[in-house]
Amino acid sequence: MTKRTVIFDLDGTLADTSGDLIAAANSCFRGLGLGDLLDPATDAATALRGGRAMLRLGFSRVDGFDEAHVDQQYSVLLAAYAQDIDTHTVLYPGAMDAVERLRSADYAVGIATNKPEGLAQTLMTRLGVRDAFGSLIGADTLPVRKPDPAHHFEAVRRAGGDPRRSLLVGDTATDRDTSRNAGVPSVLVTFGPGRNDVLALDPEATIDGYHELDAVVARLIG
Repeated sequence: MTKRTVIFDLDGTLADTSGDLIAAANSCFRGLGLGDLLDPATDAATALRGGRAMLRLGFSRVDGFDEAHVDQQYSVLLAAYAQDIDTHTVLYPGAMDAVERLRSADYAVGIATNKPEGLAQTLMTRLGVRDAFGSLIGADTLPVRKPDPAHHFEAVRRAGGDPRRSLLVGDTATDRDTSRNAGVPSVLVTFGPGRNDVLALDPEATIDGYHELDAVVARLIG
């Protein structure tokens, strides 16, 4: 019998990756002679929406740049990020304790992220936690990415789980929409930079910290 399964988003859910993401974007802007256009403190929420979102925000703060420049700099950003992927990144407090409690309770666990798979694999390995997860599906693992439900279903399948008894833990509208498209519950974390935005998304549940996850998972999928 396949297992009940909890799938986690990565950026903004398991780990605060915003510092390294913003540093990579700022390296692009410096290369164009624009200086550091993003602030690690005030722009963290945008960082957790991905590389293109950061580039768009930075370029919106100067004249003469458009979507073509975003396309041109995206590969530059990924290269810079790959070089310094774990300088500032930290796992959120209690995240891995919660994962281990789920595993001990016979849940399968996996990761579904819109970060490119290679970068996600590298980051989780460097953080020393990759082996705790039965699957890792990235943006380029499949022909589709979140919020397409196939992304979630494949993460569940590779973890050895049952899609009908699964849920997604995330932090954004993309995660909420993925779960709804898949017909499964979403649990959104509120401890990231976008708490008010998360609460407005009306997920099946929210958690203020990972100490709350066990009870929420048991209530939603048994």
